[in-house]
Amino acid sequence: MYKARLKEKYIKEIVPEMMKEFGYKSVMSVPKLDKIVINVGIGRLVRDNKDNLNRVIKEIENIVGQKPVVSKAKKAVSNFKTRIGMPVGVKVTLRGAKMYEFLDRMTNIALPQVRDFRGLSKKSFDKHGNYSIGIKENIIFPEINKDDIKIIFGMEANITTTAKTDEEAFKLLKGLGLPITDIEN
Repeated sequence: MYKARLKEKYIKEIVPEMMKEFGYKSVMSVPKLDKIVINVGIGRLVRDNKDNLNRVIKEIENIVGQKPVVSKAKKAVSNFKTRIGMPVGVKVTLRGAKMYEFLDRMTNIALPQVRDFRGLSKKSFDKHGNYSIGIKENIIFPEINKDDIKIIFGMEANITTTAKTDEEAFKLLKGLGLPITDIEN
């Protein structure tokens, strides 16, 4: 059975270190990654051109290796020009090996390609041990062929952990290699 490189690092390095630092009595009480949810808002893109929905789905599928789900509007909002049942977003939930692989690629390959990147803000924790990352352009991922690109869209990656506090989650994500800065931006 194949194990992700980041998962092995978690088991061999991060678990013993966190047990010592936070005084956990059991390996099972050490926080771990639960899931990563990637969201893309596509309301404006679909309104402009119906083919954009299929392009976004194809590109998200290339980036994460899993087919996304289309979210539809539950209410009609005239200011946003949406009707009930109109596609407004695309989302995909990653767990297990795909989650660790995506986090590894995002941390080591995609984020360093962002112009003027100085690290991620520590303010993006939600007080329950979860972390959100906003990505402005999909073209930072190596799976996207920049010659074939028709649309550029942003996405949000929500990293859910089993940590009870932001301090535990910060230590976990920092150990996994996420470039979160200690300094408040």
